[in-house]
Amino acid sequence: MHRAVVLVSLFIATLAQISFGQSKPITLESLLNDMIDRDAVARWPEPSFTAKQASSYDRASKAPDDPKGWYANNDTSQFYGHEDRDGRREWIMLDTDGPGAIVRFWNTAAHIGGTLRFYFDGQEKPTIEGKSGDLLIGNALVEKPLAIFNAPVSKTQGGMNLYLPIPYAKHCKVTYSEDDPRNPLAPAKSRYYNIEYRTYPPGTNVKTFTMDDLKAAKSLVDKVNQTLATPPAAGNLPVSGKELAAGATLSLETASGSEAIHQITMKVSTADPAGLEYALRTAIVRINFDGEECVWAPAGDFFGSGIGLNEHAGWWRSVKKTDGTMTCAWVMPYEKSAKITIENVGKAAMSVQLHAARKPWNWDARSMYFHANWRSQHAMATRPMSDWNYISITGKGLYLGDNLAVFNPVSGWWGEGDEHIFIDGETFPSHFGTGTEDYYCYAWCSTHLFQGPFANQTRCDGPGNAGHTFISRVRSLDAVSFEKNLRFDMEVWHWVDTKVDYAATTYWYGLPGATCNRTPQPQEAAMPIADNPMKARSAKIPGAVECETAEVVGKSEGLSMEPQDISVLPEGRWSDGKQLWVKGRKAGDFIELKIPAAGAGRRKLTLYATKSWDYGTLRLTVNGQPAKEFDSFSAKVVTSGPVELGVFEPKDSAFVLRVEVVGANPQSKNSKSFFGLDCVIVDKAD
Repeated sequence: MHRAVVLVSLFIATLAQISFGQSKPITLESLLNDMIDRDAVARWPEPSFTAKQASSYDRASKAPDDPKGWYANNDTSQFYGHEDRDGRREWIMLDTDGPGAIVRFWNTAAHIGGTLRFYFDGQEKPTIEGKSGDLLIGNALVEKPLAIFNAPVSKTQGGMNLYLPIPYAKHCKVTYSEDDPRNPLAPAKSRYYNIEYRTYPPGTNVKTFTMDDLKAAKSLVDKVNQTLATPPAAGNLPVSGKELAAGATLSLETASGSEAIHQITMKVSTADPAGLEYALRTAIVRINFDGEECVWAPAGDFFGSGIGLNEHAGWWRSVKKTDGTMTCAWVMPYEKSAKITIENVGKAAMSVQLHAARKPWNWDARSMYFHANWRSQHAMATRPMSDWNYISITGKGLYLGDNLAVFNPVSGWWGEGDEHIFIDGETFPSHFGTGTEDYYCYAWCSTHLFQGPFANQTRCDGPGNAGHTFISRVRSLDAVSFEKNLRFDMEVWHWVDTKVDYAATTYWYGLPGATCNRTPQPQEAAMPIADNPMKARSAKIPGAVECETAEVVGKSEGLSMEPQDISVLPEGRWSDGKQLWVKGRKAGDFIELKIPAAGAGRRKLTLYATKSWDYGTLRLTVNGQPAKEFDSFSAKVVTSGPVELGVFEPKDSAFVLRVEVVGANPQSKNSKSFFGLDCVIVDKAD
């Protein structure tokens, strides 16, 4: 009898695996191999999975018809409960039943000091435990780019991303603790997180992650890191080249039969004064599979360059700024035929070179068509807040990522908005994020450019967040599956009441019959590229010696200073958009800067400085000679204008400018001893 029960159990388990089409278990190794298999995402997954997200979004957001709550922005330290273990409080980030796998883990770098713990299958002891910075970007588990730090301005300003797949058979719980020895039960503060995971159907055979498995897979992990860090190489150019007048097209057509395009390489050039920015927005990539147009997007957006030609080094696409080559490695299968068309929807001629590489493909019931769609909206009001729809899809498929091109006419931050991804008719999104920059894998409004296999910031004009910004996030294991439909919205949540331009390119695969709400927008693509009205504010004054980069040759003991981006302030213009901010503490504090002056002969020196509400009265000397006393107080932060220092003889081809605090304006507040130095102009004496 016992033997019979065992045989029946084995039969049922085997039948369950067959019913899901699964002959082998899902393991760390199998997921790593899937990550670098470009063909895998072009077929409906087997076994299927449901993509989900746990995050610290503001729990006051309950329904789209409640604008006040829906756009609530306290997206920090929102957890799914807590547990007290061994005298410490652990805050729950994820608590879910398996079978499943974590496929992306994002934190802000402010989490570096806390401890993450991963508990699997009901175990009391964590399988993974360590400081979050060590686990997510510190190589405790894996190295870059599986663990990657985007926009590393400082230890507190980057986005930490772990792409190591972490499978589990029955259950997964992830917790965070502050590890404050003074108060081990203290609440976590300012903790933002996004954890993306997939769940498989019940009965799916998944092998739970162990550290021994990770150690045994080292050679595979190294291979994956090396593969992901290698952008697609350009194909041979030109296979087809043509001068495209306004309205003209260039096409490549395939022979009849089942194949897959696995690489497209393109170059665009123009003699038009409007330049390459306009050409890359008006050269439209159109691709037709089996009689249906599935791709319509400007070339710059499609290849991940954005507005203009910008370096891009990712897993699916690459752009080389040195020679203008743009390459994509999306696998695009078709059953009978394909046609690639480049259309010039602009007003100026351009030269286009195009190459497409193909390979055999066995078209079957799981094969999906590749889609790329573009939506643009100009002069979109930021008040009242709203949800902006990237795309809505009907049918069955996988969502593989997107780009966002933003034009922002002011320096304030435009990206507080959270992503909302609704799957298969959800009334509340299963993916509810914590900020646009968090979705795009960085943090804290960072203006620094960064590259990675799955996330890139290829352009950010400044000053601040003004001008054109282009950010991209594409997916592999964190692809979002949908059986019936998918809707992707992004909140338009700007610090400032203004008007912005958005353009989103979305990438997805769909089984035959899948459709979306995006249609071609040739008129929007042909609009002139907007000029950055804030650009002049950060221009360098001709001939300026920048104080923030000048050599410091003397200072008071304990005096601190730092370069400061001050271009975002409205009252005045600073050379190169920056100043040297000196934090004087009392009268007598000073700093001495070396100002180069090649050659002999007397020179006229002019200082440009900053005036502010907590700045002091300053004594200025040059090479030990009195020059000026200067009251740097102002009720608002403003530029000083030219402060004439006089005419002096250089010593050893330089001047030493000494700035000393000697007092304070009666209206000055707080410190009363701070001061800011912009630049010095050195002219020949009359």
